[in-house]
Amino acid sequence: MAMEPMKAKWEAFGWEAREINGHRMDEIVDALHAPRRPGVPMAIVAHTVKGRGVSFIEDDNNWHYRSPNSEEVDKARQELQIA
Repeated sequence: MAMEPMKAKWEAFGWEAREINGHRMDEIVDALHAPRRPGVPMAIVAHTVKGRGVSFIEDDNNWHYRSPNSEEVDKARQELQIA
């Protein structure tokens, strides 16, 4: 199912909507603290890539249906530089 344009869909229902890079914490914080119009709900559309930063998981929908085994967890941690 096509989801875009997500921002326009929220706005069509009377919401204020903001689009951000969901991988950037500064954009997330700014969106959460940005001034809002009184009485108008706000949606934050955070564009992200599934599994970002892990070569064998990134943008692969199969990872919605399975869990990594211990070897894959170790490899992912190495790629993400997590101890």
